[in-house]
Amino acid sequence: MNKYAIIKTGGKQIKVEANQAIYVEKLNVEVGERVTFDKVVLVSGDSTTVGAPLVKGATVVGTIEKHGKQKKVVIFQYKPKKHSHRKQGHRQPYTKVIIDTINI
Repeated sequence: MNKYAIIKTGGKQIKVEANQAIYVEKLNVEVGERVTFDKVVLVSGDSTTVGAPLVKGATVVGTIEKHGKQKKVVIFQYKPKKHSHRKQGHRQPYTKVIIDTINI
């Protein structure tokens, strides 16, 4: 059975496994450096450990691969019969992280 964990980062919960690439909200860490996620909600492998709210002593370590921006999302607001419209775009920044190890 594969070992996996659920971590909290950027206001979201993400299921991660070793050697997996994940995309998270932008982190202020340089490319190539290691990052440690200490907010681990669940760790599963041979046995499952669920935190209340977090698993004590559990960490997930990953390496920053790159920073970037997602595809553009177009926001278009239109009011019929009023000759009023507004178009706006947004590109959310992200960080790509390769998960190295899951420590319990």
